[in-house]
Amino acid sequence: MVEREPLPRDAIAPGSVIVFYDGVCGFCNGTVRFLAARDRADRFRFAPLQGALARELLLAHDANPSDLDTMYTMVDYGLPTERVFSRARGILRVMRELGGFWSLISLFGVLPDAVLDPAYGLLARNRYRIWGRYDECPLPSPEMRRKFVDTE
Repeated sequence: MVEREPLPRDAIAPGSVIVFYDGVCGFCNGTVRFLAARDRADRFRFAPLQGALARELLLAHDANPSDLDTMYTMVDYGLPTERVFSRARGILRVMRELGGFWSLISLFGVLPDAVLDPAYGLLARNRYRIWGRYDECPLPSPEMRRKFVDTE
């Protein structure tokens, strides 16, 4: 496979789903690889929370890109319906957007945030201890690199 540079921001198609994740988290990086491998519609793009794109886009939605314990999912990028989901709601939205069998996980969305967010928080607090932490954001594999933005 030909190695490609990460996408420049202006190459992100309107309507894309952007997942903002902690770039040094072992669990987060594994989750992103999982999603990228199953993105049959090629709608997902990924950006670390530590990057300029996350800062710009998330602040525009009153979301805090400095909160590395929070995963954000932006849907309908560049469209009037653009929205940001965070924490457990962000994960559920990603699974819905992934489609197929995986969309069944989004059925947990009927649960209130008072149930979902403590479960998410438990995972977020323990992720480095269980899955490890990188010294810096790892680069994606060459075949996945085209799905990533802001990876300098």
